[in-house]
Parts: sequence; C-alpha cells; structure tokens
Amino acid sequence: MKKILIIALFGVLASCSPGMHPEFEKNKETVKEFLTLQGEETDINVQMTLIHEELEWQPAFHGSVPIGKAAFKKYLLTWQDAMEETVFTPINFLPGVLAETGLPDGSVRSYGKWTGVHSETGKKWELIAYHTWDFKHGKIVSGGDYFDAGGLMASLQVAEVIEVVEE
Repeated sequence: MKKILIIALFGVLASCSPGMHPEFEKNKETVKEFLTLQGEETDINVQMTLIHEELEWQPAFHGSVPIGKAAFKKYLLTWQDAMEETVFTPINFLPGVLAETGLPDGSVRSYGKWTGVHSETGKKWELIAYHTWDFKHGKIVSGGDYFDAGGLMASLQVAEVIEVVEE
C-alpha cells in the first residue's frame, strides 16, 4: 500500500510541474536567426520582420531608456556600422518565466560571448553579454541587452599620444 501511495504522490507532483513552454523552441530559433542576421549585417529590413510593432527594448548603454521599433532599428544599424565580423557565441539558451508566477512563458534568455572587429580602429574585441527576448504572436516584443557597452567602446578608442616637451 505504501508503494502505491508513493507512486500516486509522485504522479501527482510530476503532473503539476509546468514543463517547457510549447513556444520556447520556436522562439529560440527566432532568436538564433535574429542574432545571425545581426552578425551578417544583411538587409536590416529582413531582421526587422522578426520584431513586433509594439517593441519595447532596453539598450545596453548607461542611462538609456526603453526604445520602440524605429529607434531599435537605428540602434542595430549603429552597432553594425561600428563593428565588423561580429559573431554571438551562446553559452546557453534558457527558457524565461513570468515574474508574477514563475511559470515558463515562451521567452528566451541567453548568456554568450560577442566577438568582432571595431570598424574604425581595426581592434579585435570580445564581450560577455546577457540578453532577453519576450514574444507576442511569434515576434520579439520586448527584451534587452545587458553588457558594458560604454566600457567596450572606450576600450576600442585610439589612445592619444601626448608629447611631453621639456622646458
């Protein structure tokens, strides 16, 4: 009888676990496509087909406020103009959850490493980043970039040589 109760309890607990959200895998593939397009610098309009009209995106720069779809397009183009040979190598892709319930919601999170070459100076760089992507009707509707964008840009600047003249 004990064994039957334990098996029944395990069955009830297993059936209550939320499991993976049914949209997670599809959304993860959308994120991978988005990241590939960003690195390849293909027609920005192709990349924007993955973005929902109601987008609210948190840029990486200190003091920035969330931006909409038109500003996001400019944000992506600015990165593409500033960098070449850009590649995102994911460490992982994780399922996101609703903050209110802790249940999977189909969103995607990722830690990874960006690498590339600064267009102006030719300096190679790499950067660890965290990104979030939330979805609505199969398109990215919100999310953000979390990394030290200011530090990256400062590290790529050409150091000024100051000539000291002895008097």
